[in-house]
Parts: sequence; structure tokens; C-alpha cells
Amino acid sequence: MPFDELPFGGMAGAFLLAFPALFSIVNPLGGALIFSQVLADRTHAERVRIARRVGLYSLVVLLASLSIGAYVLHFFGITIGALRVAGGLVVAVRAWNMLNAPEALEAKKERQAAPASNLDDAAFFPLTMPFTTGPGTISVAIALGSARPTGPGLWWFAAGVAAAAAANAAIVWIAYGAADRLTDLLGTAGTRVVSRLSALLLLCIGVQILSAGVQDLLVPILRAARAG
Repeated sequence: MPFDELPFGGMAGAFLLAFPALFSIVNPLGGALIFSQVLADRTHAERVRIARRVGLYSLVVLLASLSIGAYVLHFFGITIGALRVAGGLVVAVRAWNMLNAPEALEAKKERQAAPASNLDDAAFFPLTMPFTTGPGTISVAIALGSARPTGPGLWWFAAGVAAAAAANAAIVWIAYGAADRLTDLLGTAGTRVVSRLSALLLLCIGVQILSAGVQDLLVPILRAARAG
């Protein structure tokens, strides 16, 4: 079903659509394990402070992508169908890599997240971008924002996706702040299981976005062929 055909109309439907899509691509539980390893030499208070900043920055990135991402695409002449195809491919490839080689992907993330000497600077780059909210997350957020309806339902949709973004940012804050305890609770094996389940859901979301994009691109062509 295309993203613009919400199964549960209103704010609740928008939230239920956006939250799992963003949660799967952000993967805060898997990210928390790497966050803990990268900042292992820092104190608990420092990790909590940086986790709070990463959560706040992630919220800003998500809200910006949801709200103005579609307008940026329009300015550059990029259609929603093209975005969905590209975003679906990015998400699906990422999910496939997570399913087949999660250890290699986590090692790559760990290298990207090497902290700078100033932790406050590292909170945004690279711990927020591209470690937590990278290109895949931004693509999904823009695709979700572009599915907004017109009329009075717009505000309920905006409230729902904004709440989903806030919930994901809050989970990032909590998971990263409690990363040391989370790693002790789940362990490496438990984190691998969570990552693979998230990857499977993410693969389904990527295929859904891709199929919606293909439909967007093909419908005008089919209509023109029928009219001709």
C-alpha cells in the first residue's frame, strides 16, 4: 500500500506509519552498543550529556527532513516518485547488508563514529550524522513527509509524524544514555538478534517505498498510453 494511503486515518495512523519506519532505519538499540564502545573511555556523565545532545540533534534532523524535505526536492525538480525509488533502494540495500553482515556494518559505523577531541563537536558530526541519522534515515523521513494529505487532515498527519520523530529521538537519548547498562542486559548476541529483526522489518519498508515510487512513475505513463 502506498504511504499516502494511511490505513488508520488521522494522527494515530500517521504515527503508526512513521514510527516503525524511522525506528528500523535509526536502529537505536544497535547504535547504543556502538555508542558505548566508541565512548568507552569517557565517564558515565559525559556519555549521558552527549546522548542528550545526539537525541536533540536527531530530532532536528528528522523534523527538518519531514517538514521541508519535499520542498527542497521540488526546488531541484526531483519528483516524489524518483525519491521513493532512490530512497527505497537505499533502505533495502542497507537492510540487506544488515541481514547478511551486521558485524561488518557495525564496524563501519564504529569507524565513522570515532569521536573528535571535543565531544560537543562530535555530538553532531559524526555521532548524529551520519552515525544516527544518515542518508537512509533522511530519505525515509522525506518520503514520509511527502505523503502528507491536503485539507484539514494535514495537521493531524503532521502531528502524527512529528510525534513519531520525537519518540524516536527520545529512544535514541534514553538508549545512548543507558548504553552501558543496555549492553550488559542484551549482550552482543542479544543485540545481534535485535539488529537482524530490525533489518528484516527495514527491508520490508524499503520494498514498500520502492514499490510506491515505481507506481508513481508508471501511473502517468499508463494514463498517457490509454489516452493515446
